[in-house]
Amino acid sequence: MTLFASVAADYARYRPGIPDEAVRLLGETLDGCDRPTLLDLGSGTGQVPAALLPAVPRIARVDLVDQDSGMLRVAAGRLRSVHGQTAVVFHAVPAETFSAPVDGYRADLVTCARSFHWLDRPATLGMADRVTSPTATVAVMGDGSLWTHEARWTEALKALLQSYLGDGRRAGTSGAYAEPSSRYEDDLAESAFGKVTEHRFPVRRAWTPDQVVGYLRSTSFARPALFHEPGTPPGQAGRRHARFEREARVLLEEYAHGEGLVEDAVFTVLLARRGGAV
Repeated sequence: MTLFASVAADYARYRPGIPDEAVRLLGETLDGCDRPTLLDLGSGTGQVPAALLPAVPRIARVDLVDQDSGMLRVAAGRLRSVHGQTAVVFHAVPAETFSAPVDGYRADLVTCARSFHWLDRPATLGMADRVTSPTATVAVMGDGSLWTHEARWTEALKALLQSYLGDGRRAGTSGAYAEPSSRYEDDLAESAFGKVTEHRFPVRRAWTPDQVVGYLRSTSFARPALFHEPGTPPGQAGRRHARFEREARVLLEEYAHGEGLVEDAVFTVLLARRGGAV
């Protein structure tokens, strides 16, 4: 079982997409590439290729890499209507173990959206060095989460969640979330892709209570499986999670009819190239 097993549908439906400004920036990295190849790591349900393929239809091939085959099945359905003549290939493997699937394979753009913290970063960047063209770009992207966003409504929601799961942020199979031991900029600078630029795009999102509840199901810190406690009778975890969702909806409705469920986030894109790339 992978971390996000069984929540792929909620992930696809409720996770925010890639901002248009970031999509344009990614497209610009492929200027001069006639039939480029995109390698998307930690693909989830395919948000990056779903946004990029309509903007850059000349992309010849997309490889989606994710350990969760359920996520990739949802991604396949999502991309069916947008891939056109692009070859789309799915790889249910850890990012660092991906290898060139065909002789002569060279990716021109490697993307990693909201998933770099889950990867073995040095090993993944070493893999990227082996399977990319000399002028390839690595794009690491993200915008935090509702756990880290500071607003009155997110603080109240976080307090409710902590009343069920404890004060610490939950994640993974060990139960506790561990902050990355190094900055992504440093990980990239120490790799073959040492020429790093940062691009920041402010994003304002207005959520509905249903969207927030659905989003929470897709996260590592509030997914339904976390509400199971050892020794509880079968079905108890489901009832406990259902009770949490009922209480969360009441709380969210109060804020929605007051100041609103507004999230002001910054979507950050780190573009990294080899030192000799133009």
